[in-house]
Amino acid sequence: MSYAAKRIRHLVGKAIHSHDMIRDGEHVLVGVSGGKDSLALLWLLRERLKRIPISYEVTAVHIDLGFGADTAGPMEEFFKAHGFSYKILRTKIGPKAHGPENRENPCFLCSRLRKKILFEVAEEMGITKIAVGHHKDDLIETFFLNVLYGASISTLLPVQEFFGGKIRIIRPLYLADEPLIERYAREMNWPKIDPGCPTAISSRRRHIKDLLHGLYRSNKKIKGNIFHALHNVRPDYLP
Repeated sequence: MSYAAKRIRHLVGKAIHSHDMIRDGEHVLVGVSGGKDSLALLWLLRERLKRIPISYEVTAVHIDLGFGADTAGPMEEFFKAHGFSYKILRTKIGPKAHGPENRENPCFLCSRLRKKILFEVAEEMGITKIAVGHHKDDLIETFFLNVLYGASISTLLPVQEFFGGKIRIIRPLYLADEPLIERYAREMNWPKIDPGCPTAISSRRRHIKDLLHGLYRSNKKIKGNIFHALHNVRPDYLP
C-alpha cells in the first residue's frame, strides 16, 4: 500500500473517531460531484468498512449542475462499475446561479442550491448524515473568504448541525491536505469529470487559493499555522 493511501486512511479514521461522525447502523449520504475529493471520500468510507467493528450504509448522490457537460452519464458508469448504491439528479442549478441577476457571487448560490437538494434527498430517504468532501485547504480558504468577503470570522466545521440537529453534515477529509488527496486520486486512476463551470478558474475561491499558495511557497509552516490557529481562537483578544 502506498504512503498516500496509508496516510489518507489514517486521517479519515482519526477525523471520524475524534468527532463521532458515523455510528453503527447509520445510513450516510455522500455528495459526489465527480471531483477527486468527493470520489476519494466515497471510496474511503466504503473501504474502511472492511477494517472496523461497526457497519453502516453508504449511498452516493450526484447532482448534474446542467452546464451541458453531462456529468450524470460518466458518474452513473462509475457507480455501476464499482458497485455503489447511488442516486443521480439532473438540474439547472449551474445556469441559474450564473444568471444575469447573480453575477457577483454565483458560487455561493450554486453551493446553497446543491445543499438544499442534498437535504431534500436525505429527508426523502430518512437519512440524517450527509458526508461531503471538504478538506483542510477548503477550511482555510473558506475562513479567508468569510473574512474578506463576508466580514465574519468563521469557516467549515468537521460536523455541522442543521434543522435543530435533524441533519448533520460531516467532513471526514477535513484533516487531509489537498495535495495528498490529489496524489491518492492519481494512484487510483479515477476518471476526471469536469462539470463545465464557466467561473471555475476565476472565482473568489480561486483567487484566495492562489494567494495562499504564494504564502505557502514562501514558508512551509504557514498552512499548518493557519489550520492550528482555527483551533486556537482567543475571543478575549477580539474586539
